[in-house]
Amino acid sequence: MSTEENPAAAPRSLAEALRGRDDVSLAALLRSRPDLITPVPTDLTQLATRAGTRASVVRALERLDRFTLQTAQALAIASDPAAYDELLGLMAGDDGDPAVSDALPHALGTLRAQALVWGGDDRMRLVRTARELLAPSPQHPSPTGLGPTVREAGAGMSPGRIQELLATAGLPSTHDSVSALNALAGLFDDPERMSALLDQAPSESVEVLERLVWGPPYGQVTADPAPRLRWLLDRGLLLPTAPGTVVLPREVALRLRAGRAHRTTEPVPPPVEAAAAHRPQMVDATAAGQAYTALATVEELLKDWHEGGPAVLRAGGLSVRDLKRTAVALDVPEPVAAFWVELVYAAGLLASDGEADERYAATPAYDEWRERPAGERWARLVTAWLAATRTPGLVGERDAKDRTLSALGPGLDRSAAPEVRHRVLALLAGLPEGAAPDAGSLLARLRWERPPRADRTGGGAPSPYARRTPAQAAEGTRGVAARAGGSGAPGYPADGASGAGGEDDLRSRLARWTLAEAEMLGVTGRGALSSHGRALIGAPPAPRHADTRTEPAGPGDKLPVHHRQTAVPPALSPAEQATAAAAAGRLLDPLLPEPLDHVLLQADLTAVAPGPLERPLADMLGVLADVESKGGATVYRFTPASVRRALDAGQSAADLHAFLAAHSRTPVPQPLAYLIDDVARRHGHLRVGAASSYVRCDDDAVLNEILADRRAAGLGLRRLAPTVLAARTDPAALLEGLRAMGFAPAAESAEGDVLIARADAYRTPPRTPPEPVPDGPPVPDDTLLAAAIRAVRAGDLASTAPRKPVAGAADTAPGELPRTTAAETLAGLQAAVLTNDTLWIGYVNAEGGASQRVIAPIRVEGGFVTAYDHTADEVRTYPLHRITGVAELAE
Repeated sequence: MSTEENPAAAPRSLAEALRGRDDVSLAALLRSRPDLITPVPTDLTQLATRAGTRASVVRALERLDRFTLQTAQALAIASDPAAYDELLGLMAGDDGDPAVSDALPHALGTLRAQALVWGGDDRMRLVRTARELLAPSPQHPSPTGLGPTVREAGAGMSPGRIQELLATAGLPSTHDSVSALNALAGLFDDPERMSALLDQAPSESVEVLERLVWGPPYGQVTADPAPRLRWLLDRGLLLPTAPGTVVLPREVALRLRAGRAHRTTEPVPPPVEAAAAHRPQMVDATAAGQAYTALATVEELLKDWHEGGPAVLRAGGLSVRDLKRTAVALDVPEPVAAFWVELVYAAGLLASDGEADERYAATPAYDEWRERPAGERWARLVTAWLAATRTPGLVGERDAKDRTLSALGPGLDRSAAPEVRHRVLALLAGLPEGAAPDAGSLLARLRWERPPRADRTGGGAPSPYARRTPAQAAEGTRGVAARAGGSGAPGYPADGASGAGGEDDLRSRLARWTLAEAEMLGVTGRGALSSHGRALIGAPPAPRHADTRTEPAGPGDKLPVHHRQTAVPPALSPAEQATAAAAAGRLLDPLLPEPLDHVLLQADLTAVAPGPLERPLADMLGVLADVESKGGATVYRFTPASVRRALDAGQSAADLHAFLAAHSRTPVPQPLAYLIDDVARRHGHLRVGAASSYVRCDDDAVLNEILADRRAAGLGLRRLAPTVLAARTDPAALLEGLRAMGFAPAAESAEGDVLIARADAYRTPPRTPPEPVPDGPPVPDDTLLAAAIRAVRAGDLASTAPRKPVAGAADTAPGELPRTTAAETLAGLQAAVLTNDTLWIGYVNAEGGASQRVIAPIRVEGGFVTAYDHTADEVRTYPLHRITGVAELAE
């Protein structure tokens, strides 16, 4: 039976409405608003109270889509309680809108499911806090652009002035102000009488109403209003709210709007348009190439910091100078370098060493990561990227205290980032395979799903329309619209997408950054989601479009409507995300190029690697030669310094000749062989050791040459023996000085042995990746939800069970714990054991938490009572001194 047939069954409060829900509905509420069970409420009354708190309601409103939010805004200006037909009229208007009529039940169901609306269709109520937030007021204009009702606006007017309004409007006078305002409101609610009144209005007065009808409804007037304004004021079409300020009553605005609460309703989410179509194979190949480049970039970055990276700023993070150096080393712009640095930090491959002279270095996890297959290495990077709340796109901007945000520094966490990244990829997965999205339509969809704050709470201020011309008023309206839709900061690539200004534009900026970062990581290729990208978010394979074009479509070349959108995959749990990432890595592996075991040596002292090299070959070649250019093929150049570097690392000339002969598909060029032999012949001819430091050489002519060189003046050299020179500088500085003079000295130990100068890899102590900053309480799992609902219902049973007090006990108000003396408590429990009765008790645990329990005592002894606890559905033992009192349950 509906509440219309049985009004007595209608809930009288939100708590009663929640009490009538089943467990599935309560679980859906707690899943959509997890803050309601942190901590678990004691009963449904406390749950309802918590659901009506300002912080919780604001959080729930922020997660509504545009049409559902518009529905809540319409309820805020409707009657309280409101009927469904009234709400439908406010949303669809007098003429009706079939799309709104079809979408309204779902939006209303969402509001009910989230406990923002309760009551039947004949008596719908918006929770009080939501009504206060969304209802129009001078301090907080409504997004609907409506003002107060006639009754609200005329509450402060003098009775005489109200009677004058009635007389001017042609209505009979009344005996009090309340009935007079009701009569005026009735006039405005009557379509025929309202139309007749407006037909009499001068055209200038109608023009004023047209400028105010869609808001803001407030305006300023002078002490002597113009005739067009006086006509409206005399008939109550404008009502004064404060000296010099008037407002357009809500009833008048709704009549002029044909009953609509919103200028434009959006019952259907805007589709994500496909701007270009590519062959899926091309998308996967392009994405795989980007994924390989991403892995190479990460290795190059950490190799550059192999012996310890830049210093950590005192306030934390990377200095601007070090970020520039990193960008030059990686040959990328600084914002992109910041992204790669933040990515390896989020993946746990980079951290600070924690020493007194703190600096950044690779972690031990990096060595383990390098040994994994390429697909697994990529999966670890993209998993960290998806979950990270640190936002590298903010690097270089200013925080609230006007401090520059630095890479790896504080202040970069944005809790919305993981949700936006997943949502963007999910919307891409809804397109046909190989389709690249139109960025504007993608941002419009995201703004529909999470409207900016200006759309949630309204904005603007009283407009002095009486002092402006219509052209000025129109210009002001355009200015407001421009501010509401101004462009945000660009992402890594320049684009023309725009969003709401200020902090509300963060989601749009995150979306643009996501598109750019997904392309750099190889999740997308040519803007379209790859097959391994779909697997990464758990999306099924998309239907393939019949169009197999290989070139992007033009701006107006859209895919057919029925191919634009498919089902959007839901968000994954951390465990599901790890499984999906592993599957994506396995899909990527066959697409990556196989490592090569050879290079092509050329006569100009270069070697060309036509593809990725096997790790031992790449490591050795990185020591023996310098990278000259990168791309599809890497070019290495051999120089005297690079060859000397290999000799310092413990290699001999014979070792280098054998290495090159074994790994070159071309013969070793004669110039390269001569270069190696020449450097090796001179390498170690001079010996540098630690006295203060010294140089020794069997050829005294070489030492004479050094002493005669002016560049040696700063080394403080003097001859100790025909074959030995002493220096004032340390061995390292002496080595560098002699090498700068063109010699090839070698360091030796105290025993006279040549020291191998292979640089040891510097690693930080074991470090854990940075924890993402949660966007509110985590969504509870099914086990926690079941336990929470059981506990809430148990507490509600205890708090609402009918009871009768023990003789002599004080009366207790609903929700209060029973209070009896220790003797009365003991007597009541012992009697219940003999009679097998059920009691209602109050209990305070060891932490001081109070609760109500319904128990059937089994045994009372030793200062404890053992009973079957109906609220917990198990046998428990309670200390008697923690029971506040007992009461019998009514029959």
